Amino acid sequence: MPETRETAPDPGPVLSVVVHGPNVQDHLTGLVESLAARPLPETEVIVAAVGDWARETAERHGPAFRVIPLPDGTGDAAARAAGAARARGRWLHFVHAKDGLPAGAPRLVAERAAELPGTVDVLLLDHVHSTWRASALPSRDGPLLARASGAGLALDDQPRLLRLAPLLGTRVLRAGFWRRHRELFATDDEPFAAYAALLLAGRVACLPHPAYEDRRLRPESLPPVTPEQRHALVDRYERLLGLTRDRPAAHAVLYDVMVRDCLRVFVRAGMPPATAREFFRRASLAALRRRPEDYRRPAGLEGIRRALLEEDAYTGYRALQAANRARRAVRTAVRSGRRQAGARLRDVEYRRALGRPVDPRLAVFSAYWDRGVACNPAAIAAKLAELAPHIHPVWVVSAGNAALLPPGTDHVVPGTGRYREVLARAAYLVNNVNFPNGVVKRPDAVHVQTHHGTPLKRMGLDQMPYPAAARGLDFRALLERVDKWDYSVSANSHTTRMWQRAYPSRYVSLDHGYPRNDVYYTAGAGEVRAVRERLGIPPGHRAVLYAPTHRDYEAGWTPRLDLAALADRLGEETILLVRAHYFYDGAVSPLTGLRRTGRIVDVSAYDPVEELCLAADVLVTDYSSIMFDYANLDRPIVIHADDWETYRTTRGVYFDLMAGAPGPVARTQEELTEILATEAWRDGAAAAARAAFRRRFCEYDDGRAAERVVRRVFLGQDEATLPPVLPLERRTPAPRPEEVV
Repeated sequence: MPETRETAPDPGPVLSVVVHGPNVQDHLTGLVESLAARPLPETEVIVAAVGDWARETAERHGPAFRVIPLPDGTGDAAARAAGAARARGRWLHFVHAKDGLPAGAPRLVAERAAELPGTVDVLLLDHVHSTWRASALPSRDGPLLARASGAGLALDDQPRLLRLAPLLGTRVLRAGFWRRHRELFATDDEPFAAYAALLLAGRVACLPHPAYEDRRLRPESLPPVTPEQRHALVDRYERLLGLTRDRPAAHAVLYDVMVRDCLRVFVRAGMPPATAREFFRRASLAALRRRPEDYRRPAGLEGIRRALLEEDAYTGYRALQAANRARRAVRTAVRSGRRQAGARLRDVEYRRALGRPVDPRLAVFSAYWDRGVACNPAAIAAKLAELAPHIHPVWVVSAGNAALLPPGTDHVVPGTGRYREVLARAAYLVNNVNFPNGVVKRPDAVHVQTHHGTPLKRMGLDQMPYPAAARGLDFRALLERVDKWDYSVSANSHTTRMWQRAYPSRYVSLDHGYPRNDVYYTAGAGEVRAVRERLGIPPGHRAVLYAPTHRDYEAGWTPRLDLAALADRLGEETILLVRAHYFYDGAVSPLTGLRRTGRIVDVSAYDPVEELCLAADVLVTDYSSIMFDYANLDRPIVIHADDWETYRTTRGVYFDLMAGAPGPVARTQEELTEILATEAWRDGAAAAARAAFRRRFCEYDDGRAAERVVRRVFLGQDEATLPPVLPLERRTPAPRPEEVV
């Protein structure tokens, strides 16, 4: 008989990377893309995905990952436990979905972990940190880790390691060690788990190379910290110090960390007086109760601070703070001077108006940098007149556009006395862009940001890596404006999610649909027929609306099509409605001289644009957000993308339009002409692409968006009582032009 050999059991991977948590501000996308780009044989990736967005992201970007879907609201501890339960690796690296891993980090960690002796429970990593302003900033942990490097260190011999940043992602845990102590690790308090890992470990090893990225979210984008959460900081250290009994070296270092952390939070957190007073009292008790026997306060100002804490001298500590602030204020005033008051609307009239009560019956509206009554604000104002006529709307309109307002429109011109009065006293401020920097956000006033499109191109902070798009933008000032928003209106979950990453702040997303798109479901045959007559489109003729977008890398607008040639090829029964982007208002139209036959109509100045969409049989655009709105009509859309690669590279995009277009794509004028001259613009393939696009991007638009916004914001109705969004298959768009002839 031939000799048989026993197959050795599979030892499993060295390392299990357990990614866990919700897709906060879309940071998970970059993380899983980086992991998918460099698969490693000794490493497995498990994604404990909290919520649908995290699950969709993980499944889309990493088919090799093991994805564990978890319901929205699952805490970090439960998500970590779910991922660890499925892990096969000998070591566990917990990576929060908001954080990142530098290039090559998993390989580096796996190689280091594989060579460690069995006595080591925790491998400590260096890290970098990132904010919205900067990426990959070095930590302060590197020198400490380098000095303590070794194959297996006892914490009691290196207690300074307790001064490392308390990030669980910088602690790689042996799987058996995790299982032995998983009950203690079962906490959403990540710093507690990070400290506990050090205190419980038999021995630790160090990797003094950045192998983790701590992404620090804007505090303004996170829920407000509750008094209970503030007080829990003291409780955390009390519990941890309980683990250092009979370990004087570790106890002394951890005590010092506790006192420093409590004083830092007390000084910087901006707690309400009652919360601050109770926090100080609890910290004082802990400082006395846990003080080491041979403890000596440091000299100088730090020693004074600690003495005041131990004595629970809250009033004395506040007096010390006030004196320090006064000295700093004098130095700052001498160094920097003051900004001009006019630039911040801080004139006498505005300050005086801010001192008067907010008028609960006053609402201020503006659109497109004070161009007039338009877009989502206009649709909201119209519904407001119907449902809440007791609230008086006032529009902010530039002097040049005031003459174009509908008769009877109450309005103010920027810079006037009444302009300052209404901005200061309005209970509601509604805009599809931002109000000027100097507008003060009063606590009892409501700011509604309606936006003016679904984002294909990068917006907000996402423009920072693209110089052409970021030119001239002050992102810090932008975020100050964003922080004034109470509500952000959204047409679909894609938009909601992209605004979270582009404009990270604490506003409430109103997933109600875009009010301006209501007309696409409420307009009837008469409205469609009347618009076409106003535009001079004869019955039975096809109207092609050509609406290209702005390009940051072009100084002006030149049509990317030979419109005269296109009109000639499409014949006498096709009318081209050509609309330039509103950024080019006032420029000499390049369409002059192309109106010889009446088959090319310049509609750049025609408002509202929604009427042009109602009149058109087909939309031709490139990357304009008009495609998302027009899709509500369920009419053909053709994409002309002759410079897609340039646009994507210079502006940045959120998804690949070429892979998910709402209809046929033309890369040249010849291809576009062929599509429009045949049935390709409206054949079965075009209809299927449009249906998929509508399911994704017409999610909340059903004809009642303005009503939902008015009821929620102005009438204060609960979300659950609003008219529900009608399913897509039950919606009836406005009739097509051929149906109203």
